[in-house]
Amino acid sequence: MEKPVNVSSRGVALSPGIEAEIRDRAAQLERFYPRLIGCSVVVEGPGSRHQRGGPYDVQLDLSVPGGEPILISRQHQERLERAIDDAFDVAVRRLEDLERLQRGDVKVHEAPSRGRVTRLFPEQDFGLLETPEGREIYFHRNSVPSDFDELTLGTEVRFQEEAGEEGPQASVVVVET
Repeated sequence: MEKPVNVSSRGVALSPGIEAEIRDRAAQLERFYPRLIGCSVVVEGPGSRHQRGGPYDVQLDLSVPGGEPILISRQHQERLERAIDDAFDVAVRRLEDLERLQRGDVKVHEAPSRGRVTRLFPEQDFGLLETPEGREIYFHRNSVPSDFDELTLGTEVRFQEEAGEEGPQASVVVVET
C-alpha cells in the first residue's frame, strides 16, 4: 500500500490486540488487489451511555487507482469483532470483483441494438433490418420469438447482433412495445 493504514475510533476504545487485528486484515487486502493505494478504518461504538455494548459500526474506505473509493460499512449489535470480520470479508469480495473486472474476466453484456424492419421475405423465412446508422442486418424467422408472419415493414425492433457466415445477423429480434 502506498499510504499507511489509518485506524481511528469514536465512542469505543480499541485494545492493542483489536487494533493490531485491524491493521493485519488491512495489510492482507493487498493479496486480493495488489494495487491498493490506501485503507482507512473507522470504528464507531456506543459510547459510554450503553452498558451492554453495541451497536458497533466498522467503516472501510479503500483507495484504488483511477477510480472512486470503495466504501464499506458493517454493523453488529453486540460484538465488535464480528463487525470487523464482516467489513473485511465484504472488502475482499469487492476487491476480487474489481480485479476480475479490470483483467477483463467479467463478461459485460451489451445493450440490445435498435432498428426497423426494411424488407421481408416470408416465403424464404428471412428479413432485413436497418440500424439507425444505416447498416443492414439479416435475420431469420427462428430469430423472432413472437410471430414472424405478424412483422410488417417499418416495425421497430430490438435485436442482438452477431457475426454470421455472410455478414452481420440478428440472433434475437424483439418487437418494440
